Amino acid sequence: MRILIINGPNLNLLGVREPSVYGSMSFEYYLTNLQQQFSDVQLEYFQSNVEGEIINALHAAGFSHNGIILNAGGYTHTSVAIADAISAIKTPVIEVHISNVHSREDYRHKSMLSKNCVGVISGFGMESYTLALVHFISKR
Repeated sequence: MRILIINGPNLNLLGVREPSVYGSMSFEYYLTNLQQQFSDVQLEYFQSNVEGEIINALHAAGFSHNGIILNAGGYTHTSVAIADAISAIKTPVIEVHISNVHSREDYRHKSMLSKNCVGVISGFGMESYTLALVHFISKR
C-alpha cells in the first residue's frame, strides 16, 4: 500500500510555528513515528509552499497510489486549482487539518477542497494524519 502525505505552505515550520495552535513537534519527527507504527505501508512525504508544486505532486501520485493525505494549509481556503487537481485524479484524497479550523477565524471555515475529497479530518493535532491513514488501511 502506497500513501502520499502532502503538506502545504508554512507546514515546514511545524514545531516552531505557533506551538499553541500546531503543537511543538516537527512533522519530520511525527512522520518517523508514523512510519515505524505502520511499517507495512509505504509512506511518502512531500511539502511545498508553492501551489503549483502541490498540484504536480497530486498529479504524480494521483494514478499510482492507494491514497493521498493532504493538508493544504492556507490553500485550503483559496485554491480552485488544487480543488481541480483533486477532482482530476483517481487516487482518493483525505483533507486533514491539525487545528480545528471551525474554532478559528471565519475565513478558515470554508474549504475549496472538501467537495473533491473522500473526507475531512480536523482538530486532532498530528493524529489527524494517523486517522486518515487508518481509514485508507481499513479500505484495503
